[in-house]
Amino acid sequence: MSDIDAIEIEVVSQSLVGVVQQMQNSLFRTGYSTIIRESKDASCAILDTRGRVVAQHTVLPLHLGAFPASLAAVLERYPIADMRDGDAYIVNHPYSGGSPHASDMAVIAPVMVADEVFGFSGSIAHKSDIGGLVPGTNSGQAREIFHEGLLVPPVRLYRGFELIEEVEAILRANSRTPRLVIGDLHGQVGAARLATDRIRALCGKYGAHTISCASDGLLEQTERRVRTAIASWPDGRYFGSRKLHTEGIEGGRPVVIRVEVTIDGDRICFDFRDSDDQVTGPYNIRPPLVRAVCYYALKCLVDPDIPSNGGLAAAVDATFRPGSLLSPEMPAPVNTYMTVAVATADALFDALGDALPTARIAESSKGTNGTLSYLVGRQGQPQVQYELPAGAIGARHDKDGVSASKAHVANGTLTPIEVVESEFPVELERFELMVDSGGPGRFRGGLGYVRDYRLLGDARFSSRTGKDLTPPSGRAGGGSGGGSSIVVNPGRPEAFEVTVADGPVALKAGDLLRLAQAGAGGYGDPRTRPIDAVVNDVREGYVSAAAARDAYGVALNSVDDDWHVDVGETAWLRQRL
Repeated sequence: MSDIDAIEIEVVSQSLVGVVQQMQNSLFRTGYSTIIRESKDASCAILDTRGRVVAQHTVLPLHLGAFPASLAAVLERYPIADMRDGDAYIVNHPYSGGSPHASDMAVIAPVMVADEVFGFSGSIAHKSDIGGLVPGTNSGQAREIFHEGLLVPPVRLYRGFELIEEVEAILRANSRTPRLVIGDLHGQVGAARLATDRIRALCGKYGAHTISCASDGLLEQTERRVRTAIASWPDGRYFGSRKLHTEGIEGGRPVVIRVEVTIDGDRICFDFRDSDDQVTGPYNIRPPLVRAVCYYALKCLVDPDIPSNGGLAAAVDATFRPGSLLSPEMPAPVNTYMTVAVATADALFDALGDALPTARIAESSKGTNGTLSYLVGRQGQPQVQYELPAGAIGARHDKDGVSASKAHVANGTLTPIEVVESEFPVELERFELMVDSGGPGRFRGGLGYVRDYRLLGDARFSSRTGKDLTPPSGRAGGGSGGGSSIVVNPGRPEAFEVTVADGPVALKAGDLLRLAQAGAGGYGDPRTRPIDAVVNDVREGYVSAAAARDAYGVALNSVDDDWHVDVGETAWLRQRL
């Protein structure tokens, strides 16, 4: 790459990222399902012939690990020499590919330049239903991978722009929502063809050799930036852990993720071998995704604007123990992988926080998930209402947490109320932050939120994750966040809490389903939070006056519809607490 300078690398880099953005815009705007159109549970990438991600406009950080594994699985079965223009391959197998779970379908397509494979375009998108135990596919009761929907090994879907109809027929026959699944899949193929056109145009403008060399230079540049930052960190061995304690794990027993981080010069190694064994429930995650959590942590600490590409992967060493929570073996289920991924990120920051102040953060909440299915929906046909929940981000060493937000690697967006009500037979009667759900601390944890769904038709609800049995913990003296819950008809005599053990729960028109998401942990001694900040929290409805007194030692009186500090009692409380 001696004939490629830094300016050319930057121009090519931004051009490739622009192509990926166009792919994603196409995918989201042509999406049939709300999970694609609204929640944006999909991402796109460009890879080289060595399987390295050259460009990914980050939507879902975990896919930086999933794309190379998915392409490797395709190339293991289909040699590059046999590929043609217009080919497209699909794979959703977590063990024979890189998909996080069966619902995530990868589409890999060769980019042909001058009749040769120049690289690959890739997209991974969540499917609304691909079979499995429950509508929406992802069941908290899954006890093996075969409970989690149709598993598709690497298989060709298009050959030279011609659809292989038998493959599509199998997909249709195994989905409760075939129109949405096939429509979204065609959108992924369309995004792949868009990428081919754009990359060919770039090769025509700059030359294929320049694009290739600049891509190599970009990855080397990213790796060098990461290693330079690591070299400035204190050498040593650092230990972190996070406990997963949720009813979704069979028996409700806690399991622990443990990591040893070794920094030696410009090298960093993440050792997860001491983590607990894989579980029989769906709380397992495959190593390619755990590696991506490591890339995410480095990106946060080195530079949030550093490109998401294979240079991050080149800078990371990671080791796993087969048969563990983070390296499960067939046929362990994996559909609730995201909860494990977020907990893994917390464990990494726990370890790195002993070396870097910027890594210090309280535990985040993951978001309680579930799926509503209607025998008769808005269009007079069966419907599956699948939404991505948000949790909250833990307080940092110098800032409050973030409320009602995806945490760490769990990206995507909440489905707007207007879309939910227009597409499904349901009304949302309540959507608000929950007072006192953010863990108290010098810096307050992010608040969870609650949504109340009033059903307009009969439905079934399946809890995927269940509630946390141990709420997200605080750090450095901070308190825990508020817990999560799923309740049917709260406040009525027939009210009951939904658990994973219940399986699909029958609901009828008029029932109210309440999904309350946990808040995140606080950071630092609550008694040291500035009094003005506590008063503002009470005025904004984040903290109650009772919690201001009991947790923060701030006594307030309501005068003329405003809150005022009782200075003497506050001084006494802050000494006493």
